[in-house]
Amino acid sequence: MLSFDPNEQTERENYKLLIGSVIPRPIAFVTSQSIGGTLNAAPFSYFNVVSSDPPLISVSIQSRAGSPKDTAQNAADTGEFVVHIVDETNVEQVNRTAASLPSDKSELDLTDFSLAESEVISVPGVNEAKIRFECQLEQVVELGGTRLLIGRVVRFHVDDSIYENGRIHHELLKPVSRLAGTNYAKLGEVFSIDRPK
Repeated sequence: MLSFDPNEQTERENYKLLIGSVIPRPIAFVTSQSIGGTLNAAPFSYFNVVSSDPPLISVSIQSRAGSPKDTAQNAADTGEFVVHIVDETNVEQVNRTAASLPSDKSELDLTDFSLAESEVISVPGVNEAKIRFECQLEQVVELGGTRLLIGRVVRFHVDDSIYENGRIHHELLKPVSRLAGTNYAKLGEVFSIDRPK
């Protein structure tokens, strides 16, 4: 087995080992708004559930050239953002928002997405996501050049076509995940294993 010392590698080498190993990763498509009113949108695959009581999710955002990315800055400034689950029907549009634009330009202008007004927060989401979470910023954890955003979900929006009796049907949601490089994955074969009693 190969062994690598992260202290003897570049950030890029460590990055490649991490994103090639921790797979598949769910994708958070995040909309946020600057103090000046520019609506920002970007995908992040360092994303997961933190807690259900209270409902908390996390999005980790690395800095760009030593400065916070727009999403991290906007969330810190306004305390609000919307997280959408990326699926097979919207992944190509979401990928367009990964473009590097100036802070005063909206990545949504590169897409065909339409805005969905939020109910609790001021930041809008997009209609083309089957699931979206309105979030208020619970905490920002500074980790070197990375900002870990902890968002409290203050409103769940779930398309009724994938929801039944409190359950979300994954086979109808059709989420996609990130692998390494430019690769994505769909849900493959699903199997069940009972937990030990």
